[in-house]
Amino acid sequence: MRTILPYPLLFVSLVLMWLSLNRFSLGHLVLGSVIALLASAAMASLRPDKPQLKKIGSFARLLALVFYDIILSNLSVASQILNDRKGRRKPGFMTIPLEMTNPTGLAILAVLLTSTPGTAWLEYNSTESTLLIHILDLKNEEEWLELIKNRYERMLMEVFE
Repeated sequence: MRTILPYPLLFVSLVLMWLSLNRFSLGHLVLGSVIALLASAAMASLRPDKPQLKKIGSFARLLALVFYDIILSNLSVASQILNDRKGRRKPGFMTIPLEMTNPTGLAILAVLLTSTPGTAWLEYNSTESTLLIHILDLKNEEEWLELIKNRYERMLMEVFE
């Protein structure tokens, strides 16, 4: 059974997402199941390492912190868009040196930064261990460096390294 469905949670999630995006019918159930089965087989061929969470409590704290930051960022971006005056917003790019090397930690950092409105992960340079991000309102680079290095990266390193 494990070889047919190497990632059962992925399979079920994909089928449920397919059915939620389409109306329910037997045809959509079969088609969604076939697509989920193929995606699950493709994932198995990549043979990703199973992530090892070293401190689950730190991970829960990080998720709560990110949820809080996403709410604040949504309010900030909405305010900037609704009250936009020329010259108030200063978008820009920023390169941040990272110490974290764990692929799962880096992937989660990418998701966290991209899901937070106003920021976008653009590139990770593995040879130099640097991250290039775009920030909608880059007024204080030190503040962003502090946020990413000491808030997100440090906690992710606690969890994964």
